[in-house]
Amino acid sequence: QVQLVESGGGSVQAGGSLRLSCAVSGYNYRPYCMGWFRQTPGKEREGVAAIYDGGSSTHYADSVKSRFTISRDNTKNTLYLELNSLKPEDTAMYYCATGCTVVFGKIVGTSFAYWGQGTQVTVSS
Repeated sequence: QVQLVESGGGSVQAGGSLRLSCAVSGYNYRPYCMGWFRQTPGKEREGVAAIYDGGSSTHYADSVKSRFTISRDNTKNTLYLELNSLKPEDTAMYYCATGCTVVFGKIVGTSFAYWGQGTQVTVSS
């Protein structure tokens, strides 16, 4: 059974940093695309960052480019998201997912994606 468990969320002031982790278990192969998404109440889920197997190819939403960094450690089956220079508008529930792609420049989860339960990030001004 595939499981994704996020951790590392919290409350920080604007300009601060956080590091999110997503521990993945239950796969007998390495997911090709893994990604981070975020959602606030009343808004659509937004793809934030995606990384492909091997780690050399990444994609970011324009709103987080140069501030967030996605990485994966296949030896630990863990996905990471480094959040720097945080802004109040980054406040959201952050989810990791296995199974993603980029459509017209936007990161989206595929129909067979697995999702974590989410970790809350709150940025105060």
